[in-house]
Amino acid sequence: MTDIIGSALLDYYHGNHTEDIVTETNITEEDVMPLPYLFRSYAEMPPIEQKALDLSYGKVLDVGCGAGSHSLYLKEKGLDVTAIDTSRGAVEVCKLRGLNQVAHIDLLQLKHKKFDTILLLMNGTGIFQKLEFVSTYLQKLKTLLAPKGQVLIDSSDIQYMFSSASLSGSDIVEDAHVLHPKDGYYGELEFTMTYKGKKSDPFYWVYLDATTFKKECRKNGFDFQIAHKGSHHDYLAKLTTDN
Repeated sequence: MTDIIGSALLDYYHGNHTEDIVTETNITEEDVMPLPYLFRSYAEMPPIEQKALDLSYGKVLDVGCGAGSHSLYLKEKGLDVTAIDTSRGAVEVCKLRGLNQVAHIDLLQLKHKKFDTILLLMNGTGIFQKLEFVSTYLQKLKTLLAPKGQVLIDSSDIQYMFSSASLSGSDIVEDAHVLHPKDGYYGELEFTMTYKGKKSDPFYWVYLDATTFKKECRKNGFDFQIAHKGSHHDYLAKLTTDN
């Protein structure tokens, strides 16, 4: 599988930044993901990410760490941080930037570890892929939480992208079916990424509205509370258990 993110992060780190990553979904046109943004400082982060880092404590797991910006900030604060990512290139960049506890591993494969804070940021619910897999991931997160631990995860309600205007008119009935499938959830998007002429395989990425996410959390033994609301339908959730 082509490591689009890893290749781009390594290029930027080594000063070979000539273009950015281009993303596209089944409901949107091409969009640009600027590489410098992935190396941002705390001051450059959106309020939701700053809040998550401010709330972090104890032994921390940074899931989908990317270039390691969140982990580096927490490490500088003196916290014990472990970072993981499924991109080999991202893991290499994290090591080059000074993270010594970083691993190339899928969250579902991580075992025999306990953390006080588990971070999943930059639409952290995306790692669930589809609504049907949310329970699988929540149960896994539960096994990784230390007593009194917390999961800090952000997402967005993308219902705003499906305005009534875009769904009206007989000429776009087929589009309406795609946007609101009877057998699916509107927050499930299919993504592709392109970088320097190479294109990733399609992958699913789910955005969860708070009401749906809260139901899934309660079903899986988590207490759900919104720790911070963003300015554009986004939010930071704090998940805890009774243990």
